[in-house]
Amino acid sequence: LVPDEGGELRAVGDIGTHWMDLMSFITGLKVQSLLADLHTFVSPRKKPRQAVATFKSKEQSSPSQDSTQNEVYDNVDIQTEDWGSVLFQYAGGARGCMNVSQVHAGRKNQLTFEIAGSKAAIAWNGERPNELWIGRRDRPNEILIKDPSLLSGAALAHSSYPGGHAEGFADSFKQLYRAIYDYLANGNFDAPKPFPTFEDGHLEVLLCDMILKSHRERRWVDLG
Repeated sequence: LVPDEGGELRAVGDIGTHWMDLMSFITGLKVQSLLADLHTFVSPRKKPRQAVATFKSKEQSSPSQDSTQNEVYDNVDIQTEDWGSVLFQYAGGARGCMNVSQVHAGRKNQLTFEIAGSKAAIAWNGERPNELWIGRRDRPNEILIKDPSLLSGAALAHSSYPGGHAEGFADSFKQLYRAIYDYLANGNFDAPKPFPTFEDGHLEVLLCDMILKSHRERRWVDLG
């Protein structure tokens, strides 16, 4: 909420970077150009003078106080975006669209994607991480439930539990650290890195700069 501390992008910087990196990782495609529209819907906002811990309610942060009384707020002008929509042109001709929001009532940390191909489509919802929807043209659609016996070798390396045992967001950190340590232990530093690198992080910063530039100048921006 404070650009001097967190940068000029909020919803895109917080949520969008994860989505853009995920799409590049899954598809192997790189963004060539983008067009962005950003908006702040709620400004000014009431900021409580007493800090409320992240992911906790006011009651949990201040159990000794009646949260319905003695609330003191400051009105704060918001300069960063609540919502953003971005169109992408990828190398090879693919097209994409991303919508991010921090003001959708009832949505907490949902991340979804759909990828449509010539013969099939897939969709995934981060709040149901063990399910993959598969859309077919020539036969009924499917919902594939995570089961190690059905996974390819690359996917199997990131599954630690047998079928019927859910794996989710918290497990992704374990799999990340394991991939890094396995890479270091293998000693072949010319091999492709199966984890995010500083180059990946730098690319996300560049994309954020492009999104901000596109929004301000109201035009498509190419990755230089």
